[in-house]
Amino acid sequence: MHIIKPNQDYRDGPLQSDATVSPEALRADAVRHYDACYWDYLFAWSNRNDLALHYGYWDENTTSHTQSLLNKNQKLYAAASIQPEDKVLDAGCGIGGSSIWMAKNHGNKMKAITISAKQAHYAGLHAKRHGVADLVEFDVADFCKTPYPDQSFDVVWGLESVCHALHKGDFLREAYRLLRKGGRVVVCDGFLTKSEISEQDWPFVVDCLNGWAVPNLCLRAEFEQLLIDHKFAQIKYDDITEQTMPSADYMYKVAKRLQPVQKISQWLGLRSETQTANFKVGLAQHHLFHNNLVEYGIFTAQK
Repeated sequence: MHIIKPNQDYRDGPLQSDATVSPEALRADAVRHYDACYWDYLFAWSNRNDLALHYGYWDENTTSHTQSLLNKNQKLYAAASIQPEDKVLDAGCGIGGSSIWMAKNHGNKMKAITISAKQAHYAGLHAKRHGVADLVEFDVADFCKTPYPDQSFDVVWGLESVCHALHKGDFLREAYRLLRKGGRVVVCDGFLTKSEISEQDWPFVVDCLNGWAVPNLCLRAEFEQLLIDHKFAQIKYDDITEQTMPSADYMYKVAKRLQPVQKISQWLGLRSETQTANFKVGLAQHHLFHNNLVEYGIFTAQK
């Protein structure tokens, strides 16, 4: 049995204590992942219109994978009651999908940050292609320690990005500093459903963490307590696991379909260790969802 404790790095089998993991090493690992897997994501998951590095949201009107990815942006936009005049920080923006969507569909003025210079470069090119380069500015920065002044934003948006923080509270502390009074934080992510993981299930947890350069996942109750500890109010949680399951299933099917290509490419030395680890997540995340080891939801809270 493996006992999950907060603020530790659980990748690569043996547990690494918090003291041995430097922020620089964590950032470098995440940058390595996203830089190596840029084309993998565009080929197997997203496209040049949605630019999504996240799960989709499937409601009764959803008819395609791409539509589900765009639905997720609208779901978070509504959950945080964002208005077109709100200034938004996309904290962990990937290749710009959500920021470009907000600017294009609602006219929001955006700051978007990533720790990958390569992602920021590509995101800027995508913003120009979509005609919103004047509304979205992409910076290379750590969302736990940004260069922006206090009370710079109305909304801090974290879509499947906060999981990359070793200490999730570090993100919330910075979000609180950056928000104006009455500003909102919205965080959409996966959360563990229990802190005790069996030996049978543990390899699937590690494959997910390794493959996505995520040091740990926390429980929903732990994250809610962190919001309270960091002085946020009007905390709400929307469990959208059911609406996420078709997306998890889609990812599994894509991984199974590409498995022969992955094996041959790996044998020929055409796939890096990082890319191979990313491929394994497609299979492992399916196990976590279907064995109720993770849930998926949206937190919103106000300063």
